[in-house]
Amino acid sequence: MEPGNGTYVSEFLLLGLSEEAELQPLLFGLFLSMYLITVLGNLLIILAVSSDSHLHTPMYFFLSNLSLVDICFTSTTIPKMLLNIQTQSKVITYLGCITQMYFFILFAGLDNFILTVMAYDRFVAICHPLHYTVLMNRPFCGLLVLVSWIINILHSLLESLMVLDLSFCSDLEIPHFFCELKQVVQLACSDTFPNDMVMYFGAGLLGGGSLTGILYSYSKIVSSICAIPSTQGKYKAFSTSASHILVVSLFYGTGLGVYLGSAGIRHSLSSATASVMYTLVTPMLNPFLYSLRNKDIKRALERFLGR
Repeated sequence: MEPGNGTYVSEFLLLGLSEEAELQPLLFGLFLSMYLITVLGNLLIILAVSSDSHLHTPMYFFLSNLSLVDICFTSTTIPKMLLNIQTQSKVITYLGCITQMYFFILFAGLDNFILTVMAYDRFVAICHPLHYTVLMNRPFCGLLVLVSWIINILHSLLESLMVLDLSFCSDLEIPHFFCELKQVVQLACSDTFPNDMVMYFGAGLLGGGSLTGILYSYSKIVSSICAIPSTQGKYKAFSTSASHILVVSLFYGTGLGVYLGSAGIRHSLSSATASVMYTLVTPMLNPFLYSLRNKDIKRALERFLGR
């Protein structure tokens, strides 16, 4: 593999979360447990939704897609980190790094898009309830998910191919536990201006556009809920969106906190530690947030586990 102007790069070094040897068993046990809980929790959501015909609605269709993406999202980074801790190695191959970067951008973007689609679903359900079944029909819901996949596949492919054109020097240490795009680009010796422009334009257009759509949807939802005369009606309408609001707050709050808080910091493990929040903690909490506050999911899980 010869990126850029012929500079040969065979591997990078992932510095991880800590270089202290005595902390490695603790980190391995902690992250293995969190990863298993994430996979099991999201898998149960998928199985509960698919096995219960009462949950074959747009809201739960999008929820099962979110759970699938969360499993893939965490599986992109955590298994490699666990392997490096177990083997006491920091190495990731050049091809492995580019591949990990591609899938991380893909599934992070899909998380972003599906949360936006779920906000739109709640907007239609609460603000236009009489037209809900017509607007949110099965083909349209499938199309929304398909378009989300296509856009994010193309975006992650563009970002990854542009990294292939970079040349790297002797400093190949990534102060992170995975190949994060920004950290890898900062290691390059060649001009990274095109990469930076695509990176920030993509984040602004896709991330900023999605966040704007979510905020707009919930501003309309809040207005509609406030217009409901009865307190019971307000509570019922709000309860259908409460879990999604919590998930969106966690995902965007931790993600923005990492990137805004670590702006300009290059050789620091602080951003890597903070990244654990949106790469693992948020996907792990999603099943609990949806199941604990949702009677339909609880009943479906009880029926499924009761089998």
